[in-house]
Amino acid sequence: MVVTDVLRASSAIVTAFMNGVERIIPVGTLEEAKAFKDKGFMVAAERDGIVRDFADFGNSPYNFTAERVRGKQIVYSTTNGTNAIHLASSGQKVLIGAYLNISALAEFIVSEGKDLLVLCAGWKNKFNLEDTLFAGALAEMVLADERYHTICDATLGAIDLFDMARDNMMEYIEKVAQRHRLKKNNLDDVIGYCHTFDQTKLIPILENDYLIAIQNA
Repeated sequence: MVVTDVLRASSAIVTAFMNGVERIIPVGTLEEAKAFKDKGFMVAAERDGIVRDFADFGNSPYNFTAERVRGKQIVYSTTNGTNAIHLASSGQKVLIGAYLNISALAEFIVSEGKDLLVLCAGWKNKFNLEDTLFAGALAEMVLADERYHTICDATLGAIDLFDMARDNMMEYIEKVAQRHRLKKNNLDDVIGYCHTFDQTKLIPILENDYLIAIQNA
């Protein structure tokens, strides 16, 4: 299973591992995040894009710099992404996907040869465009291998949506509600970065209650 929250949790998680974080502990509630903070953990926490007052920083990938996160354990709680990770946690293998690691992710999935479910975090349990676009891009890559096929309407619709957007992604993203939520709060500087392909071969994977990264060969 792949969990994605392109704007911004999964992009931030992949970036954190690119910059050397040791592990990330995703928690669903702010109360849990605050309890970890009280125990001395570094915490990234936001709701509706706004950093919580007890947190060390929020949800922008740009917060997860090497200077800040290398070698650290970080507790992480977001509006949509960390809840999606918890929802997926009963899956056989839970991976975190972003455009930043999409090709490595597709290659790993094909090498494993298992069924694929892409869980889009969405917005407060509702459909969103940006995660569906990513799901379509990933599905297209995986389906290029003849061992994979689908008759799922959601998958085929996501592929069609990505095909519509692929040649001018930034123009298409102007339709996305989350893009405008971020802009309203002056947090939209990451839009282009979050839609940049193949910056790493690292794939975050859920192990027990925390995320670590594996390297796709």
